[in-house]
Amino acid sequence: MLTGLGKTVTLTSTRAGANIALVTAATPNAEGYQLTVDQQGIRITAAGGPGLFYGAQTLVQLLPAKSAATAAVPYVRINDQPAFRWRGAMLDVSRHFFSVDFVKRYIDLLAAYKLNTFHWHLTDDQGWRIEIKKYPKLTQVSAFRKETLIGAQQLFKTPAEFKYDATPYGGFYTQDQIRDVVAYAQKRYVTIVPEIEMPGHSVAILAAYPELACKPGTYETWTMWGVNEDIVCPTEPTFRFFEDVLSEVTALFPGPYVHIGGDEAPKTRWKESAAVQEIMKKEGYTDVEKVQGWFNRRIEKFLESKGKKLIGWDEILEGGIAPSATVMSWRGEKGGIEAAKMGHDVVMSPTTHLYINYGQSKKPHSPFEPLMIGGYIPLDVIYNYNPLPAELTPEQQKHVLGPQANMWTEYITTPAAAEYMLFPRLLAVSEVAWRPAAGKTYTEFLPRMGQQFARLDAKKVYYRVPEPLGLDSASVVRQNGKAVFTLRSLVPGAQIRYTLDGHLPDETTELYTKPLAVPLNKGLTVRAVTITPSGRKSPPAELLVN
Repeated sequence: MLTGLGKTVTLTSTRAGANIALVTAATPNAEGYQLTVDQQGIRITAAGGPGLFYGAQTLVQLLPAKSAATAAVPYVRINDQPAFRWRGAMLDVSRHFFSVDFVKRYIDLLAAYKLNTFHWHLTDDQGWRIEIKKYPKLTQVSAFRKETLIGAQQLFKTPAEFKYDATPYGGFYTQDQIRDVVAYAQKRYVTIVPEIEMPGHSVAILAAYPELACKPGTYETWTMWGVNEDIVCPTEPTFRFFEDVLSEVTALFPGPYVHIGGDEAPKTRWKESAAVQEIMKKEGYTDVEKVQGWFNRRIEKFLESKGKKLIGWDEILEGGIAPSATVMSWRGEKGGIEAAKMGHDVVMSPTTHLYINYGQSKKPHSPFEPLMIGGYIPLDVIYNYNPLPAELTPEQQKHVLGPQANMWTEYITTPAAAEYMLFPRLLAVSEVAWRPAAGKTYTEFLPRMGQQFARLDAKKVYYRVPEPLGLDSASVVRQNGKAVFTLRSLVPGAQIRYTLDGHLPDETTELYTKPLAVPLNKGLTVRAVTITPSGRKSPPAELLVN
């Protein structure tokens, strides 16, 4: 029995004497494998469970996308192993909550493409998502907000533009549900890294336990996005709170890491706090940022007592951290480079290449794309990313554990929306994480990617259909007063439909069958869409021809 992309396959051989075998043998890499299909049958050889599992994923990809009674498997011999130990993807469930069933589906999708780390962002200003038995108000109060902002906050210029849906929103996972998800992930060789944000992004905590604030007052789980100046105060009650929380968290998650966030923690309230000034005096600090480093080191020492390693966003460098801390570099690569040079392990997760909540259209906030936070990270930008910065020596590069794609969910409200942002970009992330940069080429990747759309269709994954290629200034051939375009689809068996009158193409408009010639100097807008065999349409590719 093999499992891949949520599909279970029973393998039997019709050839007399042939067999299907999983073989354990010493290999250079614990996650590597050899897959052999020949006259003797099918053999997957690896050092243990992870390699056998990844070999099975490759075998599943050699099978037809749709279930069939019998299928031929080509003769092959594949020797394969990952380039990186950390092959991750993050899902933020704080801004918008996702069910246990979808979290499991997300893990299935990661595992099918050989990613081995699921970063579960469980707490933030807009919602606390994990049951903590010692602090019941975290799930009674902090897990819910009274309403949610409507529209793209970054586009609003005046207070009058901020409107809310007046609908309470929230949810959380019980500890039994957490255990269930952890066990599910373990069977797929996926390690879960929980994130409990501190000291910033903590307004939801203060809504339930305002005594942990530096400034007395009433707080509520936040209904906006962005960075809030109200954060927990670094006092002894706060340390007791987080130590209690982390005691329960570390008991639930067997993986080696706990993520403490550490990002975007404004010090406005700390600067105004007599308690913080006393800490600074006692510790000899003149810079309030040093207090966060002191805070992080205390938390790290506690995590070590539980047998865990601390990992945090790259801001944790600013106040000073212990040598054993791991840095997740998100504000570009600068923090990761600095950390690796200091001897810290690093996960590369820059906004420039691996934020898969960013847009997939060149046109900002395109009307043909769902509401999103902005930015533009297309497939080729992800695929061509190399997590090993040239600024690092080979020895320093050994501290780069691997890459991670992040999905923040301010504007991703449903499973379908998450899948739309995830695919096909996760396929590029998978190759960045598994294949050495020297062995990758984007043009060679595209046809392999194309073979996955039928598999995604079979599992009803709501991927973004890539628009047709070739409708851009670089591809145009100008001859005899015309612009000639040669279009192609990345989806096997798909149609390309186009218009010249500015309308959005659909199934009723012209079918592309040969190079398209358009008169120059007429101001015509060419639009083209891909329509897949399953009937899904891409956003339009478009170009004004002059």
